[in-house]
Amino acid sequence: MEQKNIIKVRVHDGIVGLLYLGSIALANQFGLDWIWVAVAVAVLQILSPLTKFCPVYTILNKLMPDTDPIQNGR
Repeated sequence: MEQKNIIKVRVHDGIVGLLYLGSIALANQFGLDWIWVAVAVAVLQILSPLTKFCPVYTILNKLMPDTDPIQNGR
């Protein structure tokens, strides 16, 4: 895999990880209703191999056009 593609995967993992940690921190601070953010991210991650759609990769594919498209719906 090309180095730029590896960077894209790592950025994706970092963003998703921040969403999980942010959801947990917000739930801890303001109430359990914020756990639904983590649940939504988890559902998207579970469905993405089947649907070939990931909102984070969609944005990263546009921001990093010199890399190979990842999970672009094909």
